[in-house]
Amino acid sequence: MRSRFSAFALGEEAYLLSSWHPSTRPTRLRLDPAQEWTRLEIVTRTGGGPFDTEGTVEFRAHYAAGGRTGVLEENSSFVREEGAWLYVAAI
Repeated sequence: MRSRFSAFALGEEAYLLSSWHPSTRPTRLRLDPAQEWTRLEIVTRTGGGPFDTEGTVEFRAHYAAGGRTGVLEENSSFVREEGAWLYVAAI
């Protein structure tokens, strides 16, 4: 989750797509360069340990855009395939 937040903050579309599960991955992303991701709060998580193949992360991602601030709140599901954690979807 932290690496994906960093990728959003840096506009790294290629990393975001490569860390997205193929079953739910969009064909392309359109990130807003005017949106600045400023802080990530991990609220809770389930699974995601060294022996797990699934996990969830509930988070708050803070941003600024157009002179205003906001918060994106989501509970995301992840799966581990071939040693890599992949984002599946918001649940």
